[in-house]
Amino acid sequence: MSDQSPMQRISRRHFLQAASAATTTFVIPQWSRAAFPQMSRPVRLGLIADLHQDVMHDGPMRLESFLEAMRDAQPDVIVQLGDFAVPSKSNQKLIDTFNAAHSRALHVVGNHDTDEGYSPAQLLESWGIKRSYDAHEIAGLRVIILDGNDRPPNHAGGYPSHVGPEQLEWLQGELDSHKGPMIILSHQPLAGPWAIDNAAEVQQILSTAADRIVLAINGHSHIDYVTRIGGINYLHHNSASYVVVGRDYAHEIYPPEVHAAHPRLASICPYREALFSTLTFDPGNGQITIEGRTSQWVGPSSAELGRDKHPDLINGEHIAPRIRNRQFTRVS
Repeated sequence: MSDQSPMQRISRRHFLQAASAATTTFVIPQWSRAAFPQMSRPVRLGLIADLHQDVMHDGPMRLESFLEAMRDAQPDVIVQLGDFAVPSKSNQKLIDTFNAAHSRALHVVGNHDTDEGYSPAQLLESWGIKRSYDAHEIAGLRVIILDGNDRPPNHAGGYPSHVGPEQLEWLQGELDSHKGPMIILSHQPLAGPWAIDNAAEVQQILSTAADRIVLAINGHSHIDYVTRIGGINYLHHNSASYVVVGRDYAHEIYPPEVHAAHPRLASICPYREALFSTLTFDPGNGQITIEGRTSQWVGPSSAELGRDKHPDLINGEHIAPRIRNRQFTRVS
């Protein structure tokens, strides 16, 4: 008998089965199809969001299930979309494991990644990245990473959710200089529920390159959701681990000793298995294919607890333990 946990025994067959469910199809704006010929070949990304190592008791196992699946999927790059792990000594092994798993391992900074008093400089050093926003070229596809943690003028407190003027000037330069397809990655949403506080400003800038931006993807919201604004599709990528319900809905589902060691577990509804996805950009047919995963709740769901998180979101539809298969396709 294997001494690995069920989460560690995620086989390629299991991953492909999880990715074989019905696919939801969306249209890529017709004018953006001209960007695809700039790509020299298909490009695949492996994505995981909101692992929350500092909340979950089984974060390393969830990360390993993602990395094991990626060894089979063989993406061109792996990306974690924020709320990954604070730069503590106890987390460094997990951070190093992610970085060593692929020659191109990219980080997006989340709002919780500098919890416990850590500075942005400490985070960058621990994660091994030069700055919190950047651009990467992969076979003609430009991957643009934004940092939604800038502090706005007259910030009233709490976690900032803002892309500041220096970063926006840099973003405009990236959009102006690259004539091929682009994907935008951020932790905080740029559109839809819980969007950054200057979302309209950022959307307006991005819309000037709607002929080349094929998709914008965020973490943070822990939902499975797509919206379109200004000709750009915005995808909310679900968490690897859970949905937050808050202290008013606290409940214990794990053994007492686990909750004692990880007290924030009581305020979440966890997923039994880790959620993650692969995204394949194919210039040949002009399609973007997302292969996700479906899991189950551990204990009651947020709906069963009576938690209504957002007036625009539906429990069981947007708030669910899954990342649906999706296909963004060009029209003839």
